[in-house]
Amino acid sequence: MRLKKTHTPADERPLVPPKTPLDYVALVIATGLLSGYSPIAPGTAGSAVAAVLYFVAAKTGIFAPFSPASTLPLLIVIMVVSYVGVWAASLAEGFFGKKDPGHVVVDEVAGQLITYLFLPLLPKLAHINWGLEAWVVIGFFVFRAFDIIKPYPVRRLEALKGGLGIMADDILAGIQGAILMLAMGSLFY
Repeated sequence: MRLKKTHTPADERPLVPPKTPLDYVALVIATGLLSGYSPIAPGTAGSAVAAVLYFVAAKTGIFAPFSPASTLPLLIVIMVVSYVGVWAASLAEGFFGKKDPGHVVVDEVAGQLITYLFLPLLPKLAHINWGLEAWVVIGFFVFRAFDIIKPYPVRRLEALKGGLGIMADDILAGIQGAILMLAMGSLFY
């Protein structure tokens, strides 16, 4: 038996397909580089895209994941993704004709990145074999758990309108995940 997400007529919006190149850019961003079109668990696919991008950026030396100097650049990236995500998600509601469409996963991308935000505050983790790989995977599951369970007050933020409502709950879930990751990482000190 397949479960279907129920929605009310108030959730329906007039369908406004993308027309301009900027609309298509917004669609690619809103769908997490098109990962939101995954037929199975699009939110998880969006989180996986963020985790892979974070991992690749760390492995290629774009930033040092366990260096305190990486905190500010990561925070700037998160702020840009979140700000642009609000814009793209707002437009995507029109593209898909409903509130918080399932294909929109930029909120998961932002939340997943936020979950890794405090790892630079734990430099001793850099000396653990497979430390980066382990913490990327742990962070992935931590964020997915917070995003699915939506502990208080995460669920309340879904009531906000437009792209802000789409993004806000995952941003807070990411903050909760980051705090848990910091607490778990602190156990190694």
